[in-house]
Amino acid sequence: MDSGFCAGHLAELLGPNTTNATGAANFICDQFTTITNNFSDTKKALDNTYLLFSAYLVFSMQLGFAMLCAGSVRAKNTMNIMLTNVLDAAAGGLFYYLFGYAFAFGSPSNGFIGRHNFGLSSFPTSTADYSFFLYQWAFAIAAAGITSGSIAERTQFVAYLIYSSVLTGFVYPVVSHWFWSPDGWAGAMKSGGGLLFGSGVIDFAGSGVVHMVGGIAGLWGALIEGPRIGRFDHTGQSVAMRGHSASLVVLGTFMLWFGWYGFNPGSFAKILVPYTTGNFYGQWSAVGRTAVTTTLAGCTAALTTLFGKRFLSGHWNVTDVCNGLLGGFAAITAGCSVVEPWAAIICGFVAALVLITCNHIAEKAKYDDPLEAAQLHGGCGAWGVIFTALFATKEYVTEVYGGSQRPYGLLMGGGGRLLAAHLIQIVVIVGWVSGTMGPLFFVLHKLKLLRISSEDEMAGMDLTRHGGFAYTYHDEDEAQKRGIQLSRVEPRSATPIGH
Repeated sequence: MDSGFCAGHLAELLGPNTTNATGAANFICDQFTTITNNFSDTKKALDNTYLLFSAYLVFSMQLGFAMLCAGSVRAKNTMNIMLTNVLDAAAGGLFYYLFGYAFAFGSPSNGFIGRHNFGLSSFPTSTADYSFFLYQWAFAIAAAGITSGSIAERTQFVAYLIYSSVLTGFVYPVVSHWFWSPDGWAGAMKSGGGLLFGSGVIDFAGSGVVHMVGGIAGLWGALIEGPRIGRFDHTGQSVAMRGHSASLVVLGTFMLWFGWYGFNPGSFAKILVPYTTGNFYGQWSAVGRTAVTTTLAGCTAALTTLFGKRFLSGHWNVTDVCNGLLGGFAAITAGCSVVEPWAAIICGFVAALVLITCNHIAEKAKYDDPLEAAQLHGGCGAWGVIFTALFATKEYVTEVYGGSQRPYGLLMGGGGRLLAAHLIQIVVIVGWVSGTMGPLFFVLHKLKLLRISSEDEMAGMDLTRHGGFAYTYHDEDEAQKRGIQLSRVEPRSATPIGH
C-alpha cells in the first residue's frame, strides 16, 4: 500500500476542520502499511517453512532407500549397499551445490541448461531461497539412489562415486531444467510463452524427471555390468536370489511412503495461495488432494500386485507387494496434483501391471536388477507420464499452472496436445540419459573400474572391501548353495598332548 496516496485521500475525508488531519491520516495509513507488510512477511515465512519441512520428508526417503536396498540384497553385501546410499547423499550434496543447482535453475539462462548460481553465488534471489535449494537437492539424490539399486552386489566402490557425482551434478539437473525451470524449453511453467504444444509438460513431482532418469541410468549400468554370478543357470533359467531381510524391505517401504508426502504435496513449494479470495478452497486444498491421490495410487498398486503375483506364482510375497506399492507411487508422481482421486486408482492398477510385465521381460532378457529399480522407476515412471496426459482435469490444470486455454487430459476432453508433449518428454529423457550415462558406464567398464572380481563377488563385498560382515552370523542360504557345513572351529593347542 502507498502510504502517501492513502494519507492524501484520508486527509480529504477527515475534512479541513479536523485538527492536523494530514498527520492523523499519515499515522493511520502507516499502521495499515505495517500490518500489510507483516502479513506478507508471515506468508513468506510459512511458505518457506512448508517447503523446508517437505525437504526434510524427501531427505528421509534416503533412509527408506537404504533399508530397502539392504533388505533386498544378500547379507554379505549389506554394508556395501548402505554405504553407497550414504555416499549418494554426501557426494550428491557437494556436486549439486557446486554445479547441479546452477545447471537446473540458474537464471537467466537458455532453454537447455542453467548458467548462474554456481556454488550458490548471488543467492538467494527474488524467486528462490535456501529452502528451495535444499528441496531440489533432496530430489537429485533420490535419482542417484534409484540407480544404485540396479547395480547392487557387483559394482566397485569408485564407480558409485563417479556415477553419483555425474548424475547429481550434470545429467539430472539438465533434465530438471528442461521441465521445471521457468527458462526450460518444455516446462509447463515456462516464462515468456511459447509452451510446447501450447501446454508444456506436466510432470508435477517427477515421474519422468526423477524416476525415469534414475531408472534408465540404472538400466544401462546393469546391462553393461551383466547379471550377478549365479543369477541365471547354464541353461539360461532364472535362479531366485532373494534379499536376506524382508523386515528391512518393509521398513524401507514405509519410510519411503512417509517421505512421499513431502515428495508430491511438497512440490507445490507454497501452501498459502488462495484460488479465490475469502473462500475455504485454496492451494492448501490442492496439497491435501495431492496427498490423497498419492495414497490411493500406492494402495491400489500394492493390492493389484498382491493378487497378481499370487495368481502367477502361488505365493503371497511381501517383497513383491512393497515393490508394487512403490511402483504406484512412482507412477502417480507426475499427475498427482491434476487428477481426480478415482483416476489415481486407475493409475495404481495399471502401474502394478506394468511392473509385473517389465519384470517378466527382464527375466526373459536375462537382465538382473536386484531391486527391480529400472522396471519400477523407469517403467512405472513412463506410465505415469502417459497417465497424466490422459487424465489431467481442466479445473486442476488451470488452478495449478494457470491459463484458461491450456490443454488437459485426452480422456477428459482436452485433446491430444498434452499427450504429444508427454511422449516427447519420454523420448528426450531416454535419449539424454542413454547418451550420457550409457557411455559413462561403458568407459568405466573398459577401464575395469565398474565390476568387482568374481572372487570378491562370491565372497561378498562386506568382507573383501569393507573389512567384515554387517552381521555376526554367516549367510546360511549361501552356505547351503555351496554345500558348505559351517561349524565352530575350536582353537588348537600349541603343544600336542603327551609330548
